[in-house]
Amino acid sequence: MSSFNRRTLLVFPLAVLAACGFTPVYGPGGTGAALRGQVNVAAPESVNGYLLVRELEDRLGRPVNPTYDLGLVLVTETQGQAITASDETTRYSIIGSLGYALTSKTTGAVVASGDVQNFTGYSATGTTVETLAAERDAFERLMVILADQLVATLYSTVDPSE
Repeated sequence: MSSFNRRTLLVFPLAVLAACGFTPVYGPGGTGAALRGQVNVAAPESVNGYLLVRELEDRLGRPVNPTYDLGLVLVTETQGQAITASDETTRYSIIGSLGYALTSKTTGAVVASGDVQNFTGYSATGTTVETLAAERDAFERLMVILADQLVATLYSTVDPSE
């Protein structure tokens, strides 16, 4: 009697990935381990910069003896999205752009650079306090999104063997 073996389905994809040079980000020798605690993020210059640096240090670890410097340029813009017939804006989008350059401290060479962008939104239909809280939350969510995008980009572009 023949029975279906699920282990064959699990082993085959892993063998294919290993054959193509795939290395898990958080596995031994992966980029996650190579960057953990090795990136000195530039000091923040604003509240949003602080939120961004906090999120980046949460993902990359606080540097002990860093081998990289990460320079950041954060730009945000608020745009009205929903306008009533009486010319009141009831919904806003916050568009964020984050330019970055990861530089090796030993060679001074730029290891990775680029730009990540995203947006969040919030409603302005409540009281003033509700609107301010929604705006502050939208900025915080945007910094989380940009930090996630940047870390994912760094993990996919930085070669841990260099």
